[in-house]
Amino acid sequence: MLEIRFTGAEVLRPGGFETGPLTICEGVISDGAARRDVDCSGLKILPGMVDLHGDGFERHVAPRRGAMKNLGEGILAAEAEMAANGITTGILAQFMSWEGSVRGPEFAATIFEAIRDAETITDLWAQLRLEMNMLELYEALPSQVAQWQIPYVVFNDHLPHKRLAEGRRPKAMTGQALRAGRSPDKHFELLMELHARSSQVPAALDTLCPKLIAQGVMLGSHDDNTAAQRAAWMARGVTIAEFPETLEAAETNGSVILGSPNVVRGGSHKGNMSALDAVIMGYGDALASDYHYPSLRRAALFLAKTIGFATAWDLVSAGPARVLGLKDRGQLKTGLRADIVILDPQNQVTGTISGGRFSFVNGVLAERLCA
Repeated sequence: MLEIRFTGAEVLRPGGFETGPLTICEGVISDGAARRDVDCSGLKILPGMVDLHGDGFERHVAPRRGAMKNLGEGILAAEAEMAANGITTGILAQFMSWEGSVRGPEFAATIFEAIRDAETITDLWAQLRLEMNMLELYEALPSQVAQWQIPYVVFNDHLPHKRLAEGRRPKAMTGQALRAGRSPDKHFELLMELHARSSQVPAALDTLCPKLIAQGVMLGSHDDNTAAQRAAWMARGVTIAEFPETLEAAETNGSVILGSPNVVRGGSHKGNMSALDAVIMGYGDALASDYHYPSLRRAALFLAKTIGFATAWDLVSAGPARVLGLKDRGQLKTGLRADIVILDPQNQVTGTISGGRFSFVNGVLAERLCA
C-alpha cells in the first residue's frame, strides 16, 4: 500500500476545495507523515467514484457470441476500464433474465462466481437484476444470493406487456430469440407464458423480499413510472429506485438513482424523464454509469457548471456511498478509505487509487511519480 503525500493540488474536502496536502498511509486518508511527497500542482484530487449500477462489463466477459471462455480475465479487463475512469467501487449489474445468453440464469451463476472470486484492486460488487416474472427462480434465490455473496438485488420487468396482451410478437423478436438460443416460435411462447403470470408476481414478491432483507440484502426497483409503483415497492422494503422514468416516480420516498449517460446526452435515449431536470429539481441521490463507464465523470463535470463542483461530485462519490450504507468512503476525510481519483488540467483521469493502492496511473501523474 502507498505511503505518500500529495502536495500542491486542489483537494475536494467535505467543505469544498482546499490546497493543503493529502496523505495516504495504510490504505486510509491520514494526518501523519509520509515517506514521499509528490507534487500535484495543477491537478484536482477528488473522492473516488462509487458506481451503483453498471453493465458495461458485458462487452468484456462476452466480447462475441460464444466467446465466454475465461470470465475471470473479462472481470479484470472490466476493472481496468473502471479504474481508468476513476471508479474505485463498482457494482456489476448482471441479469437473470428470459433474454438468455449473457443475461440468462446459467450464465449469471458463472459470472457471480467470477465476481466473487476475482482478486481486484477496485472494490467490485455484484448486483443481481432479476426479471420478476421468472417465478421459478424465487425459491432458490435467497440461498443462491448468500452463496454468491450478492449484497444488492434489483427487480426488472422488460417484458413487452402491451404487445403480448394483444397477442402480437414483440419488435426485433427474431434476433432476440436467436441470441437466446431459441427458435422465434419457442421464444414467443415463453414470453406469452411469462406475461400470463403477471397477476401472480405481487404475492410472490411479498414473500421473497422479506427473506432477502433478512439476509441484509439491499433491494431496488427499476424503470418505475408511477407513484403507485414506487409506493408498492416501498411497502416491500425495496427502497432504491433505479432510473425512474417519470418525475412522478422520482418524487416518491426512497433513494433515486439516475443514469449518467442520460445527463451527458441531455435526455433519455428512450424518451423518458431527463436526469438533468431531475437533478436540478433535487430528486437524484446518486448517478450511475449504466451502460457507459466514462459518462460517470463526464456527467459530474457537466452538472458542476450548474449546481457547483462539490454538489455535482457528491452524486458520484458520497451520494452513492450513502445509498449503499458505506460510511468508510465517498469523502476525503481522515480515517476513511483512501479511494481517490486525480484529474489533470483537462479534467481527464490521470490517477485512481482504491483502498490505498493504485489501480490506474498515466500522463502527468505518472511523470511526476517517476521524477
